[in-house]
Amino acid sequence: MAKHGAPLSSSAAMGALFFRMRWMMAVALFLFLSFALIIRSSIDYPSSQPCRCPPAAVPVEKKFISASPPPRRPVLTRAPSSARPLSFMKSKLVLLVSHELSLSGGPLLLMELAFLLREVGADVRWATNQRPTGSDNVVYSLEHKMMDRGVQVMSAKGQEVVNTALKADLVVLNTAVAGKWLDSVLKEKVPLVLPKTLWWIHEMRGHYFSLDYVKHLPFVAGAMIDSHVTTEYWKNRTQERLRIKMPKTYVVHLGNSKELMEVAEDSVARRVLREHVRESLGVQSEDILFAVINSVSRGKGQDLFLQSFHESLVHVKRQKLQVPPIHAAIVGSDINAQTKFESELRAFVESKQIQGYVHFVNKTLAVAPYLAAIDVLVQNSQGRGECFGRITIEAMAFQLPVLGTAAGGTQEIVVNGSTGILHPVGKAGVVPLARNLVKLATHVERRLTMGKKGYQKVKERFLERHMEQRIASVLKDVLRTVKARHKAKRV
Repeated sequence: MAKHGAPLSSSAAMGALFFRMRWMMAVALFLFLSFALIIRSSIDYPSSQPCRCPPAAVPVEKKFISASPPPRRPVLTRAPSSARPLSFMKSKLVLLVSHELSLSGGPLLLMELAFLLREVGADVRWATNQRPTGSDNVVYSLEHKMMDRGVQVMSAKGQEVVNTALKADLVVLNTAVAGKWLDSVLKEKVPLVLPKTLWWIHEMRGHYFSLDYVKHLPFVAGAMIDSHVTTEYWKNRTQERLRIKMPKTYVVHLGNSKELMEVAEDSVARRVLREHVRESLGVQSEDILFAVINSVSRGKGQDLFLQSFHESLVHVKRQKLQVPPIHAAIVGSDINAQTKFESELRAFVESKQIQGYVHFVNKTLAVAPYLAAIDVLVQNSQGRGECFGRITIEAMAFQLPVLGTAAGGTQEIVVNGSTGILHPVGKAGVVPLARNLVKLATHVERRLTMGKKGYQKVKERFLERHMEQRIASVLKDVLRTVKARHKAKRV
C-alpha cells in the first residue's frame, strides 16, 4: 500500500489539479446560476461611439423566479450553538415584525437575524404587516426560504399573532413604518408588549418622523440603529420635531454573511462569475467597470452618477488618456415596472450617445456575481446618505475600492483616501466624482491597494461574527431591561 506522504507523479499531479479546478469552476458556476431571485436585464442601443461588442449580443432577459420553493442550500460549517454569542437565546420565543417582505435592505437584514436566532435554537416567528393581497413571487420565495430554515411565518393580523406577541420573550419591530402595526393589530394590548420590544430602525428620510409611525418609541425596551450618524439624527429630530424622547439606543454596524465571504475569498469562483457576468453584459475582461448597486431611485443618485460618468468619458477623450474602455452598470433596475426616473436615466444615456457603455441590470437578491464582475463600486446615495449601506462592506469584501458620498453611514465605513474616495452630495459632487472615476481608471495600483485595505477592514470589523457579537450584546441588555421592568411591576 502506498504511503500517504508518497508524492504523485508529475502527470498524475497535473491531472488531479486539473480535475479539482474543473470541479471548483463547475460548483462556482452552479452557485451563480442558482442564486435565488436573479433578475437581470441588460439593454444596449445603437451607438455612434465605438463599442467592442454589438448591442444585439446582449439580449433582454425576462424576469425569472422559481415557481417552487428554492432548494435547501448546503449547511455551512459554523461554531457549535453553545459557543455562539447568541447562545443565550436558545428556546426563547422571538416575534419579528417587518413592515414588508421585499428585496430591500430592511427585510433582508431582519431575515438574517431570524436565521442567526434559529441557528442557536430560538423559536422564531415572522409577521409581515404590509403583505400583498395577491400572489407575489418575491414574497413567496422569501417566505419559503425562511420556512426552510425553521422560521414560522404567520399572518400579521388576527388573534394568533396577538397571542404570540403577548407570550414572546422579545418582539423586534423592523423599520419605523412597522410602528403602525402596534395600534392596528395589538390595540389595547400595546402597553403589554412595548416593554419587551426592540425597535430596529434603518430609515434616514424626514417623512418617517411622524407620530403615526413612532409615537410608541419612547416606551419600548430599546432602539437599534445601524450607524452613529443616523442615531444622532433620530435623537435630534424626535426631540425637536416630535417632542418625544428616544429610548435607550444602540448602534450596531452590520457585517457580511458567511456565504458572501466564502464567494469573495474563492479566487476561482470570483473569476468564473466575473467572466460570466461580463460576457452577458458585453464587457471585455480588460475593460474597467464601475457600478451603482442600489434600487433605482433619485435618492440613490444614479442620475448624478451617470452625469459624472459622461464627464469622465469626455475628459478621457479630451486628454487622450490611454485607458481601457470604461463602462458603467446600474444594478437595481426594474424592467417590468420602469419608473419615470429610470426612463429619465435611459433618455440621458441615449442623448449623450453612451448606450454602448452603460448597462442597466434588473434588481437582484444575488449581488455577489456583480461584485465579482466590477472594478469599483460607486455608493452615490444623496441627501443624508445611507443609514449604513450594506453594499459598501460587501464590495470591500471583494477587494473593491468605493467611491462614496460624504454622508450618512458611508463615512463610518470608507476611509477617505485609503479604502476609497468620498465626494460631496448633490450637483456639487458631479465633477469631483468624475475626477475620481478617471483617477481610479488610470491608476491601477491605487485601485488595487484601496481594495486590499478595504478587505482588511472588513476582516477586522464587518464579518457576520462581528455583527452577531454586537447584536448579542444588545439583546442581552434588552432582556435584562425586560426582566427588571417585570420585577419592578410585580413589586
